[in-house]
Amino acid sequence: MMVEAYAEKVWRQMIQDHSGNWGMDIDHWDWVPGVGVVALLEYYEATRDERVLAYLLDWVQRNEAKAKGKAVINAIAPFAIFPGLYRLTGDAGFKEEAVRVAEWLLHEAPRTREEAFEHTVTENVAFSEQVWADTIFMAVLFLARTASLLDSKAYAEEALKQVLIHLRLLQDPQTGVLFHGWNCTSGDHMSGARWTRANAWIAAGVPLIVAEIAGLVDMPQELKERFGRLMSGLISCQQPDGLWSTVLDRPDFYREVSGSAGIAYGLLKAIEVELILHEEEYAARAEHAYRAIVPYITTEGLVTGVSGGTPVMPTIEAYQNDVPRYPTLYGQGLVLMLLAQMSQERE
Repeated sequence: MMVEAYAEKVWRQMIQDHSGNWGMDIDHWDWVPGVGVVALLEYYEATRDERVLAYLLDWVQRNEAKAKGKAVINAIAPFAIFPGLYRLTGDAGFKEEAVRVAEWLLHEAPRTREEAFEHTVTENVAFSEQVWADTIFMAVLFLARTASLLDSKAYAEEALKQVLIHLRLLQDPQTGVLFHGWNCTSGDHMSGARWTRANAWIAAGVPLIVAEIAGLVDMPQELKERFGRLMSGLISCQQPDGLWSTVLDRPDFYREVSGSAGIAYGLLKAIEVELILHEEEYAARAEHAYRAIVPYITTEGLVTGVSGGTPVMPTIEAYQNDVPRYPTLYGQGLVLMLLAQMSQERE
């Protein structure tokens, strides 16, 4: 089957009625549907399929009122489509909302003592003084896109600052890969898990961010060096079957599809925006991952082999034993982003 046929199945499954299914219900306002709609916009931009754009505009109309609740990092994720929708439609409402949310991020969002955005969530639980890799995709991507839309150096500088802080705090100096989180109070990486999807959020998010802000701020050599070490480290953890285990350095753990798709997408996108070299090797690694992911897509377009929502777990073993696997919009989304990128590469 052609890559476009897989993509069609995946996105069509995303927009079905999955009411009451936390992982697949797209009609609420949080990071799970947020990753889904970010991926749908990526897919639209790759294909110019007007059905996808029409769906996104309808989705915003149906769900935007749900965004008026508590402002948290994870609820920023869906706003990442607003700059793009403004460019496509000229509807000033998208631009106004993007500015409102960007101003909140800059001036009101809780920060840790290192000035990182504290990872806040819609659930009734707090992660005080914690830095999570997820924040880069869930909030900083939005900020970078709004910076590009407005030609705002202030927003671009903040986006770059957040990327660098997260890389400095989370990167393992020995392997180059990232820990899931950092606790600023205790000064440690908590369980010390090098969780695959955490790495995928940054592998996929940073090239997208760089593409938005490169014309507004200079890209420091530190960013290129750190990101290069990350991708090199991730390549060394890819398993012979083409996928990554749910914890990078535990090949005995199960293979995790959403993280694998995010890393493979990040490899291709980073080549495109000239963040990394070794183009032939990295492109081949992404192709290997794509071929390994395809069998996890059911005939109905559901992406299987995806771990559920995962906070920083108390032990490394808990990532294997205590996190269930089921289809989710972020699993669908990361796979759709990879499929869209693969289809462009093959044109």
